[in-house]
Amino acid sequence: MITFFLVGLTVHVVFFLSIFDIYFTSPLVHGMTPQATSLAPPASRLVLVVADGLRADSLFTLLPNGSSRAPYLRSVLEEKGTWGVSHTRVPTESRPGHVALIAGFYEDVSAVAKGWKENPVEFDSVFNESRHTWSWGSPDILPMFAKGASGDHVYTYTYPAQEEDFASTDASRLDSWVFSQVKSFFQLAKSNSSLRASLLEDKNVFFLHLLGIDTNGHAHRPMSQEYLDNIGLVDTGVAELVSIVEDFFDYDGRTAYVFTSDHGMTNWGSHGAGHPSETLTPLIVWGAGVHNAQRVTEPQPYNDGYLQDWNLEHLRRVDVGQADIAPLMASLIGVPIPVNSVGVLPLPYLNNTDLFKAENMYTNAIQVLEQFKVGQHASLLLLTCILLTESKQAEFIHKARILIQLEKYEDAISLCQSLISYSLEGLVYYHTYDRFFLGCSVVLGFVGWTSYVVLVILKTHASLNRHPSLLKQVRDPSHTLAKLCMCVTVVITVFLLIQRSPVTYYIYCLLPVPIWYSLLVGFFMSCNVHLADHKLFTVCRVYHVQCEVSLLWMSVYLCCPQVVSFFHRAMLTVGLAILSIWPFMSGLFGKAKFRSLSWFLGCLFLALFPLMPVVGREPNIHLVTCAGLLTLFTSVCYLWSSRQRTPLHLSDRQQFVTQMFHVAVCAYVPSLTHSSLQQKQGLPLLNQIISWITLGSSMLVPLLSSTRIFHRLLSIFLSLTATYLLLSTGSEALFPPVLSWLMFVWINIEQEAMLAQGVSGRQEVEPLCICLNIAASLSLINFQVFFIITAFFGTGNIASINSFDPASVYCFLTVFNPFIMGGLMMWKVIIPFIIVMCTFETIQVTGCELQTIINFNSISHSSPQHFFFLVQDYGSWLDIGTSISHYVIVMSMTIFLMLLSVVTHILTSQRLILWRRPKYLLI
Repeated sequence: MITFFLVGLTVHVVFFLSIFDIYFTSPLVHGMTPQATSLAPPASRLVLVVADGLRADSLFTLLPNGSSRAPYLRSVLEEKGTWGVSHTRVPTESRPGHVALIAGFYEDVSAVAKGWKENPVEFDSVFNESRHTWSWGSPDILPMFAKGASGDHVYTYTYPAQEEDFASTDASRLDSWVFSQVKSFFQLAKSNSSLRASLLEDKNVFFLHLLGIDTNGHAHRPMSQEYLDNIGLVDTGVAELVSIVEDFFDYDGRTAYVFTSDHGMTNWGSHGAGHPSETLTPLIVWGAGVHNAQRVTEPQPYNDGYLQDWNLEHLRRVDVGQADIAPLMASLIGVPIPVNSVGVLPLPYLNNTDLFKAENMYTNAIQVLEQFKVGQHASLLLLTCILLTESKQAEFIHKARILIQLEKYEDAISLCQSLISYSLEGLVYYHTYDRFFLGCSVVLGFVGWTSYVVLVILKTHASLNRHPSLLKQVRDPSHTLAKLCMCVTVVITVFLLIQRSPVTYYIYCLLPVPIWYSLLVGFFMSCNVHLADHKLFTVCRVYHVQCEVSLLWMSVYLCCPQVVSFFHRAMLTVGLAILSIWPFMSGLFGKAKFRSLSWFLGCLFLALFPLMPVVGREPNIHLVTCAGLLTLFTSVCYLWSSRQRTPLHLSDRQQFVTQMFHVAVCAYVPSLTHSSLQQKQGLPLLNQIISWITLGSSMLVPLLSSTRIFHRLLSIFLSLTATYLLLSTGSEALFPPVLSWLMFVWINIEQEAMLAQGVSGRQEVEPLCICLNIAASLSLINFQVFFIITAFFGTGNIASINSFDPASVYCFLTVFNPFIMGGLMMWKVIIPFIIVMCTFETIQVTGCELQTIINFNSISHSSPQHFFFLVQDYGSWLDIGTSISHYVIVMSMTIFLMLLSVVTHILTSQRLILWRRPKYLLI
């Protein structure tokens, strides 16, 4: 069994890692030659201002009195600049947004596995191509562009990371610091001759990263006065900045300005997903080489209604993709477009000759085509992209060059845009060329492993024995299968060698071979089985048949909501509604009315949570306090109802009193913390200490509790709920108490079913027929799978993790730290999982239905096979067309559940003591 567990864990880890090799490989290629235009640029320097977290509507929408909260920027777009909306892509985070703005490509998906490192992949940027770049702002953004640049011409000035505090009295001081530093910098340059000489050179960039708006949005929401006032502060700072820069360069008219944002923000203060409030950011460009504001009378090609809402329908609007800003900035100051850029130069922003526009568009096309060429040669694949063969590439380039020489600039620009489009399609083609093949290999391996696990469990635990007389008549198929598998292995290896594939490709493609070999050999050897004892049919009683058939049908009804819930969370409500009538269908209601009614109400209460919104909820700390009181009430009820069967010893009583007092404290800490933050007094140190101690002790305190299963389970529930309360901001805090209530009722109902069959403790009984054995095991495991899915989707899913409310972690920390914050949120998601897993373990230990119907002793917690069988349910609906995000969820859950089995075993340990005290097994 240890070997089986290790092999299974290895197989699932390989399948999980394959996701990153198939879907999260870097699209970047290297070795391209930088492309530049020989014509003189209109600007000698560029000032880039990025207001982090600024929504387009927050900047452009007028106040009720008709004025603007950003009067200077409003005057710029109405008089001397060109404006539009910059459309960002998911993930709408700070790093991807700045990479798109400055490097011209959308975040390398392979960086997902590398986190917030300064430069997880090598890439070119406008800063790298510039002569000098001076930047001021956040320590999270600036260093990654400085360390990624060649040479030492990118200079950064950052404030300490501790200043990024969501509990700050006024986060706008971060922006004030930037403007103050820039002002001091230019004052210093007036007296520093070497610095002044560098500033007077061409191809220079000044970058201001303003984080105050984003921080205020997280802390106070985008509709708050703090957020809106910060926009006014930035507007005033930009006006002063322009005055300082123009004064220093004697108003030479050679400075271009770009004002934009990396991403927006939702109404509830988060970003990361694809809501329009997150993907629509403002873009205002003015200065040297940029068109002045152009008034229009005809309708513009935008039907989103924003022009009317912002009272800007009379001014030309030019929307761009966020990556298009990089080639625009490069063209304005005459530096090569970043070699990794996939942006298309937005010509309507340029105020220059048609020749300049055509030449820069031609340069843009050659730069993108260079990426296609390098990617084509690096792939060494057997097929070629029919859109851009080498002859077609030469034809495009030659024709574009001729059109420019003939001064047919519009035709040349149109041709170059087509070349860019084909090149980008070709890049996608080569990047995803082997995705289908690898996907088929992984799915084939996963299906094979699923089938093999089912076969092993049925052979080992379903009373299936090979017939000796029939085995003599059957030829051993292993030799034939071995030869076939060797041939398949050779063919796959040769194919991968021809393509010079990475080593990991061999693992993904060859792993299914031994899996299917083992499956087929086991299947053929098991074809000749018979029932060990035909008298088994005679021991089936009417009650057993009724209960098992109802369970089987219940499992069938639950399968549909399980699958659909991955796409539509509300389907869990349907499943819980079906599950609520289980006691009535199985006949348990007549034997345990109170517990059946508790089950019915528990399912209905739990069914409300999937109907609640995942994100966008306003914090309601009063519900957290109510959840704490509910936890205390249910705990007291549990202890009171079980006082006769499992009396508390003095040490147990002291621990439970301590834990319940701890829960009461943790229910009050969020209210005290948020009250302090609202008064802008910061995070109280005592609250922070209590929170971290609670988190650290949540897995240790239950180990000090009684070895009685009921007491151990209640201790786990209290300890984990205390941590969950500290990570909650509203109605989700009620989820663990309601879930735990239902789990305790489930344990009692299973025991009632066992007692109703005339079985007590762990007494052995005669097994039912094989078909009912399988039905019972599938039914109970389906119940567990359904509750595990409910634990994950009950209060949130990947969307809520991606767009979580930072207020959830304010009891632990308020200074921005994505690793710690993300870890806390993941632990919050794990807590309901552990509750369900411990419940299922309790059902097994107490000798409930599955172990009394089937001789399931060997599939206890010391044997992980039932976990393998459990997680295969997630893979049954997988196919090639399944979306990446759901595939990631499935594979993550698979490994996650197996690791949780270890945690569950630790929490419910000391089994030997339990076996010696069978009177404590029943709750």
